[in-house]
Amino acid sequence: MKGMAKEKPRFLFIDQFRGLIIILMLVDHCSYYFNSIWKYLDPLDPVFTDWGQVALRYVGYLCAPGFLMMAGAMIWWSNQQQRAKGTSGGSIRWQFIQRGLFLIVLQMTWVNSSWGGFTTFKPWHFGIIASIGVSIILLSFIVNMRWYFQLLIALAVLIIHPFLLKIPYNPEIGWPQVLMQTFVDAGKFNKYPVLPWFAMAVLGSVMANGWLKIWETDKKRIQMSIIIALGAFALATIVRMSRGFGNIFTYSDFGSYSFFFDQKYPPSLYFSIWWFGWVVLLVAGFIAINKVAPKLLSVFTIPGKVALFFYMMHIAIMGVFVKRTGFLFREGEVLESLIGVALMLVVMLPLCKYFYGVKRRSSNFFIRMI
Repeated sequence: MKGMAKEKPRFLFIDQFRGLIIILMLVDHCSYYFNSIWKYLDPLDPVFTDWGQVALRYVGYLCAPGFLMMAGAMIWWSNQQQRAKGTSGGSIRWQFIQRGLFLIVLQMTWVNSSWGGFTTFKPWHFGIIASIGVSIILLSFIVNMRWYFQLLIALAVLIIHPFLLKIPYNPEIGWPQVLMQTFVDAGKFNKYPVLPWFAMAVLGSVMANGWLKIWETDKKRIQMSIIIALGAFALATIVRMSRGFGNIFTYSDFGSYSFFFDQKYPPSLYFSIWWFGWVVLLVAGFIAINKVAPKLLSVFTIPGKVALFFYMMHIAIMGVFVKRTGFLFREGEVLESLIGVALMLVVMLPLCKYFYGVKRRSSNFFIRMI
């Protein structure tokens, strides 16, 4: 019973943090469907003149780092649980490989086509869900390593990645495009190259060692998370001030708006370290809030437990009812985007609660994978 008492809050703060991430992703996607700025927005341009649009755009920057780190954390925890039951390493790895392959196929079948309301079948695009899938497969081969070896691998990948970005290739030609944009660069084929995002998943696995095992009290988890986050912010600031290696966009002055926003597609070294720090700091915040006001975060729990279902369905619903029909498609601004968020939450929260019940009772392979 004592073991169960310790496990519940560990899962709770991770589920709730994933719930926050998926709702922030909803904000970003509602902007995509309802915000007229997307008629002329350059996704690679980090500069806006309207602060409302700035907030709407950058609130979603936490999502990809958060998803990859939480995926890595859950892979580490699942591996620990399976090993404790006596499951062989090969069987555990095969489970993770199946999970990764499922996500890749899901991206190419459901997710890609759902953006347009399933009007056309678009299998040849490699997005964030597929990137998570490949990252899970790769992580399955190193998840048994000590946390410090995993940390070294993650840091090595992040440090090498800026050099790989210098490889010349034609982004419009077949296999060079597929190879580079699958693993290194961002473009039409894929905005989420595997290598830097795999590194974030590995960092999630590293942090899970502390959150779910080494740091045995909430006080210790909070303290260590804050220390690590502040260290990440300091390191990211040093990288940014160099104006060279690890940066993609320049900035005007230290502390300026442009100082804090470097490129996400693909992520710069500065971006990866900076948002790693924010994920760790916010997880510490969730742990702290659960100690003093646990009900405050309850709204995030159910969507966090079925985050993939939320992702699949909210895009599909807006794709069918907005993109396919053209109803209010990119006719509004910030207010209309936020109204869209509110309406979608009214739909998605009870839908997630229902699906969570179905998933708990089901033994179906596909339902259990979602």
